[in-house]
Amino acid sequence: MTPYAKTGGLADVAGALPRFLAKLGHEVKVFMPFYREVRQKGVPLLKAADRLTFDWTGHEESFSVWESAQGGDSTYFIDKPAFYDREHLYETPAGDYPDNGLRFAFFSKASLEALKALNFAPDVLHVHDWQAAIALAYLKYVYAGSPFFKDTKSLCTIHNLAFQGLFDKNVLQAIGLPERLFSIEDLEFHGKVNFLKAGILYASAVSTVSYRYSQEIQTPEFGSGLDGLLRNRSDVLTGILNGVDYSAWNPATDAFLAANYTPSDLSGKAACKKDLLETFGLPPSRSDMPVIGMVSRLTEQKGLTILCESLGNLFPLGVKLVILGTAEEKIRQTLETTKRRYPSFFGLKIAFDDLLAHKIYAGSDIFLIPSRYEPCGLTQMYSLKYGTIPVVRATGGLDDSIQEFSPAEGQGNGFKFEDYSPPALLKAVQTAIKVYAQKRSWNALVQNAMACDFSWERSAQEYILLYQNII
Repeated sequence: MTPYAKTGGLADVAGALPRFLAKLGHEVKVFMPFYREVRQKGVPLLKAADRLTFDWTGHEESFSVWESAQGGDSTYFIDKPAFYDREHLYETPAGDYPDNGLRFAFFSKASLEALKALNFAPDVLHVHDWQAAIALAYLKYVYAGSPFFKDTKSLCTIHNLAFQGLFDKNVLQAIGLPERLFSIEDLEFHGKVNFLKAGILYASAVSTVSYRYSQEIQTPEFGSGLDGLLRNRSDVLTGILNGVDYSAWNPATDAFLAANYTPSDLSGKAACKKDLLETFGLPPSRSDMPVIGMVSRLTEQKGLTILCESLGNLFPLGVKLVILGTAEEKIRQTLETTKRRYPSFFGLKIAFDDLLAHKIYAGSDIFLIPSRYEPCGLTQMYSLKYGTIPVVRATGGLDDSIQEFSPAEGQGNGFKFEDYSPPALLKAVQTAIKVYAQKRSWNALVQNAMACDFSWERSAQEYILLYQNII
């Protein structure tokens, strides 16, 4: 959860959604593990509960709860140093922590116990991804007779179905859940215990982070083995697009930019483009040469396979390309080889760099997102706000948020392609370049893009409607 600890988009959602729910008048409490990263940031904290105990596999185990002392932020941290005071959150460079099943089961059960200690009986328990989904198994099988939770409904949100939390069957006994749950009707999945399956099976409702992704995961191609179960629960499965916090992503106020700009005065965008090229050590561009930007994890899921196959045909189209992100080794090697071959046209930085990301959103003309699948995607929403036009593969949240631009009608906010292939990617880029050369059409497209509203206020209202339906 931002700003406390982050590895991906889930942190942005967990940081923003509760804040906007509270603004709309609802009472929200958020629980996360007290990771070392939180300790190191020196977050001001208050002790909310000390040495709470519960039965943990036949013996009494204790933990404490800290509360954020930052005004208006009801975030609570489950303090168990043996589990959470570690260098990384989920995995080391060598792989997942082998006791992750215990770590996140403890977190889930401790959060339920903390709710009781705080005397906060929620109308809806909203769990995110496999790390919290197992809480719904405890709610159903351990706290079933508890008067405290008798009216509590639940929502399980899936941010990426590919990550499910799979563990050996003996984990059930180790975490205090009935061993009979190791069956295909409950938590068994190809010989393993599946924590995310608990959320899908036992939640009052299930959501994903875009409507299209909620449909895609009901198919064998995108269902990661759970498509049958998701089809069975299709009556309570929905999709709500993530939102963007425009206080952090706004070219009119962004302190990272060489110049600020607005829809009514775009002159600062040219200064941002010049600054971006200088930052990457690339020569200045002709006005008719667009700059394509990418900010992404550089992985197969994000479409880097088809991008790498396209690079030799991309630069002859008359573009420059800048890419920022952490990369899988094989992809890194391909990109670095390409950079040596096209040093005046290709800028590359293999890293996580927030400042540079802002510069790319503002200084690029086109933003490329060729994902094989994308549950929601936030980068296309950021780029729209900065008047940088997305070229995306029509999948998941990318398809939901981008409408193909029609020069004749002046409608749409970007460009899409269907086939996951280099020819389809290149064709979409060519279409964008053609419109870029038509300045009147391009300016209309930029205005359309910057007028899009993907604010958290909109998304939070949709979640409130879902909560009300659930209860």
